[in-house]
Amino acid sequence: MTSPRLARMLLAAAALASLSACAGTPPARRAGAPTVDVQILAFNDFHGNLEPPKLAITAPAPGGATVKVPAGGVAYLASALEARRKGHANSITVAAGDLVGASPLISALFLDEPTVDAMNLLGLSITSVGNHEFDRGRAEILRLAHGGCQKNTVREPCRIDRTFAGARYDILAANTLTEDGAPLLPGSVVRSFGSGAGRVRIGFVGMTLKGTATLVSPTGIAGLTFADEAETANALVPGLKAQEVDAIVLLIHQGGQTSVGYDDKSCADLSGDILPILAKLDPAFDLVVSGHTHKSYVCDYGRIDPTRPFLLTSAGQYGTLVTDILLRIDPAAHRVVARQADNVIVQGEGFGSGAAAVPVSPLYPRFPASPPLAALAATYAQAAAPLTGRALGRLSGPALRAPTASRESVLGDLVADTYLAATNTAATGRADLAFTNPGGVRADLVPAADGTVTYGQLFTVLPFANTLVVRSYTGRQIRAALEQQFSGTHSPAAPYVLLPSANMRYAYDLSRPEGQRILDATVSGRPLDDAARYRVTVNNFLAGGGDGFAALAEGTDSVGGPIDLDAFEAYLAGDRVVALPVTDRIANRTPQ
Repeated sequence: MTSPRLARMLLAAAALASLSACAGTPPARRAGAPTVDVQILAFNDFHGNLEPPKLAITAPAPGGATVKVPAGGVAYLASALEARRKGHANSITVAAGDLVGASPLISALFLDEPTVDAMNLLGLSITSVGNHEFDRGRAEILRLAHGGCQKNTVREPCRIDRTFAGARYDILAANTLTEDGAPLLPGSVVRSFGSGAGRVRIGFVGMTLKGTATLVSPTGIAGLTFADEAETANALVPGLKAQEVDAIVLLIHQGGQTSVGYDDKSCADLSGDILPILAKLDPAFDLVVSGHTHKSYVCDYGRIDPTRPFLLTSAGQYGTLVTDILLRIDPAAHRVVARQADNVIVQGEGFGSGAAAVPVSPLYPRFPASPPLAALAATYAQAAAPLTGRALGRLSGPALRAPTASRESVLGDLVADTYLAATNTAATGRADLAFTNPGGVRADLVPAADGTVTYGQLFTVLPFANTLVVRSYTGRQIRAALEQQFSGTHSPAAPYVLLPSANMRYAYDLSRPEGQRILDATVSGRPLDDAARYRVTVNNFLAGGGDGFAALAEGTDSVGGPIDLDAFEAYLAGDRVVALPVTDRIANRTPQ
């Protein structure tokens, strides 16, 4: 059954079709006109990585070997885009969301204004929203889109760019619906290429994943709903066809993964949450540019479903890759007659030293730094430098996000310990235990050779400035939250495991029935008592039921604590070297 809000969208699409049939209709196309090539350059999940992120792409080398190729950095991304545009009369640059949010300090400290300016400079034309665009709430995404210096967060806007003008590119949000059922931002846009008989038109639809509400703070998106992706996209097709588009492209912040390399075209073992969307998508779509999973792939989806022979692409993360896509269009027949794509490594500079060095590879093109983009990044890096390099304390070794077999991680455990240490005070009601969510921990924390950790590193780990909240829960509610790791928006096949502080232990068995999977939960060495009340520290995102943990929204007697970043900084303070936790808090007892 079609929802009332989607019905209103369908009516709006029909109205658009009616208007398009009456006015602005493209001139008739001459039969037998030559085909027209349109280049679409795409990327996704940039996350404010203005500086090279010190990541490498594993790429083929002669003799069946592989080589690590250093990639990323907005100055190199701009040059890669410019180089790939050469020789193409018709070219457009698009993205699939999460361009901002969860960003390094030089962007996040300035509310991601420098990233918006960078996207303007490198020639971005259209992007969809992603879930991280909503990290600071609906008012702030509208400010980034339209410009201005309205203060919507604890940080001051326009600190460097005093006349911040916002995005010069279209931001599409077809399935992000406001209280009246209309999209928060436009849902689609049409672009024309060529002229005369060789003129072609492409319709672009953009959206985020329908699960966005579970991934951001509920208070920031109050009043917004996120509609089904395929239903929303399909509802826009008639209006686009009424405008006589020759091709339709979906920019969607949802994705998957394959088991093959970054540019392999085989679609081998394609999996992920985008598959149910593709299975329902109107065959009128010719290209799906995806994101969210930070994986890279180029897939001819016709291999999987011959009735939907569109291309599916993703350019990984952080500007390390660009997808160079070519649509060959027959303007007389109004259709795409050929399509191809390649993921191109954005190689600029090497990184690391000694045995860990990743030098520039002569096997792959190296792009020069674009002077305007390099200057922009340098300006914000210099402004952030007093904070970025400040030493906070010392760790005994690298704290990594990599999960164990039970999906526990050293860094997640460490963050939970900092939560508890910061809130086990009289002012916050003496917290008994703490949880953090793995999605809130964004990067490994690798100290210098002497163990030193800097503020810039820590900010990259915890970029959201979440407030700690201490709340009262019964043992039954805690157990319910732990069960939600494997149900609701999560599943036994893809559990989403909360990381506990050092004084909690629990096990799980995924072979057991739903609601009975948590075993042997203890707090400070004593069995979790369903009837007892506990003071539990979580971040404000989890406290609002984020990441699908509705049980954590049921807490009472809330007391606010410090910002998570400040809590971690306090935990590192002093002359001691902080030891890394042992990952023995969670046990997976699922029979193998």
